[in-house]
Amino acid sequence: MRNETPPADASPTVAALWWDAKGKWGRAHELVDSLETSDGMAVHAYLHRKEGQASNADYWYKRAGRRFFREKLEDEWEALVEGFGAE
Repeated sequence: MRNETPPADASPTVAALWWDAKGKWGRAHELVDSLETSDGMAVHAYLHRKEGQASNADYWYKRAGRRFFREKLEDEWEALVEGFGAE
């Protein structure tokens, strides 16, 4: 991830995870804040979990149709990236 921006063909969810990996939580959150897809809401949940907002994360996990992911954040990030077919 040496590039300054995510790949041009990256979906908003993949771009959000890319920005998160770069330490740009706010930029990542902007990309999924109003994204009304299951994937977008799952990334939104992950970001709020990372922020330490468990109740807000739980809300977004439920909206995404997922259960609260209670393992390491790094493992969840990897699972999201793999689920979206990105690396």
